[in-house]
Amino acid sequence: MYQLLRKFYFNFDPERAHYMAMRNLQLFTKTRAGKNLVRSFTEPPLKETHFLNLKFKNPVGLGAGFDKNAVFLNELEALGFGFVEIGTVTPLAQEGNGKPRLFRLPADKALINRMGFNNDGAEQIARRLEAWREQTAGSKNPYPLIIGGNIGKNKNTPNENAWQDYAICFNKLHHFVDYFVVNVSSPNTPGLRELQDKEALRKILLNLEMINNGKAFAKPILLKIAPDLTQSQVDDVIALALEIKLDGLVVSNTTIDRSHLQTPVTTLTEIGAGGLSGKPLQSRSTALIRYITEQTNHQIPIIGSGGIFTGLDAREKLDAGASLVQIWTGFIYEGPTIVKNICKDL
Repeated sequence: MYQLLRKFYFNFDPERAHYMAMRNLQLFTKTRAGKNLVRSFTEPPLKETHFLNLKFKNPVGLGAGFDKNAVFLNELEALGFGFVEIGTVTPLAQEGNGKPRLFRLPADKALINRMGFNNDGAEQIARRLEAWREQTAGSKNPYPLIIGGNIGKNKNTPNENAWQDYAICFNKLHHFVDYFVVNVSSPNTPGLRELQDKEALRKILLNLEMINNGKAFAKPILLKIAPDLTQSQVDDVIALALEIKLDGLVVSNTTIDRSHLQTPVTTLTEIGAGGLSGKPLQSRSTALIRYITEQTNHQIPIIGSGGIFTGLDAREKLDAGASLVQIWTGFIYEGPTIVKNICKDL
């Protein structure tokens, strides 16, 4: 069924198709009856998972960038996700990079994006999350949807002031999300990856931890890292994470590497810059998870991301040392039953 729908949606620009598909799903899930109908096709078997003192109905989540503005939480919950990471959220709303900025590579089961942190801004997204919390407050669901907040800096904020942007987002969203992910690894905001330098990271993370410790209830803070780090850079991240007792890592973001792709070089040249996700990232992200796990003897909790399409792919990440997994590109290619299929195979 989804193969036919995919053929239809793949006739449209990827970003337009994304919103068309989600708006259509929104129509189906507006009523309880419609939501239950969708669930009858997509509900995965229960795979209760505990991570950073949070209880998940299953270990399969949706990575940041899919529901940047927390608009589709009801719909994504109906698809069976154990958790959804919203964002990347910046202090001020921004349009992101010029369109087109999302591209399919079907031959590689991959995507290239250069979205550029397009989002509605921390204030608006916080209000939306507050409304979601109020809407679901009376639910007797033993496994409420876990929501992560992926936070970043505005494009025009100089790197030396980036720590302030992260603090603003952290404070605005703190009451409404279950955990945070600090995103310094997107390749689509100029200069952002420079913040993966050990000292720049230290300033951002220590400030967030200080704020966190002043809250009535502290929230887990994770760092999302790029798969393109050198070994010495990875070792610096590990050392810093252990030093400041960081709650965990998300491994990994998209890559700027274009090697070993089936897509013609001429097509890649036409597409231009952006982060590559999907199958070509699978082995690289798994190797990075395994390296961090082995170097730390499982001391750093990890959410694994990159190239997950099947239960076997997810198991590979879990065996390498991840406790949870996130999908994104796999969702586009495999469709709305992907969580159910992965959980059945785990």
